[in-house]
Amino acid sequence: WGDNYEGKNGDWTTTDRLTTTPTCSVGFGRTAVAITAGQYHTCAILDDGSVSCWGRNDNGRLGDGTTTDRLTPTQTSSLGTGRTAVAIGLGNYHTCALLDDASVSCWGYNSHGQLGDGTNTDRNNPTQTSTLGAGGTAVAISAGTRGTCAILDDGSVSCWGNNNYGQLGDGTTTDRNTPTQTGSLGTDRTAVEIAAGNQHTCAILDDGYMSCWGRNSKGQLGDGTTTDLTTPTQPSSFDTDRT
Repeated sequence: WGDNYEGKNGDWTTTDRLTTTPTCSVGFGRTAVAITAGQYHTCAILDDGSVSCWGRNDNGRLGDGTTTDRLTPTQTSSLGTGRTAVAIGLGNYHTCALLDDASVSCWGYNSHGQLGDGTNTDRNNPTQTSTLGAGGTAVAISAGTRGTCAILDDGSVSCWGNNNYGQLGDGTTTDRNTPTQTGSLGTDRTAVEIAAGNQHTCAILDDGYMSCWGRNSKGQLGDGTTTDLTTPTQPSSFDTDRT
């Protein structure tokens, strides 16, 4: 339901919906197990681990090998031989999936390196990112406006893409087209959940506290200032003993 610009509601129309409206079929005998929405497109993980997307498709963000908008759920191209998706993140113009072997595959717009494949070339098929680090594998993923971040199996965070406000957390404002580790999350601290927003990123840590970085013009990092931060920084306290 809601805005249906270029078919992102998946109901074969471009008519805005004010009430819940079923999408068209996600595939014969298939059901959805997870879903996420970007600015102008939507993607679901199906019960067989494949991915189906719909909506706007310029730059290939639906991953079906074309740049044709889709008004109904449409399967992406192969995620790789024997590979299935376990989590998915959508940016404004790109899509990234965490696969069952803990690798990451992305597709769509890549002007800032948000696909993490070492190039700035748009991809209309799922494409593996460059290495997540020596022996590194991903356990969670989130896509922001023009960037992507993953929690790795050791609890560290790796990000790639647009970095004009420090939203990759690596201490710079340099765009990265390969996964790049953030600065320290704190002594012996690891990340357990992550969310990439519009030019800022926040992670929940293993001790229940948070760390945020990136654009802070409206106080979105919660540290009591409006100063952009290029490395992970703890917000002010939620309340006494709150996590």
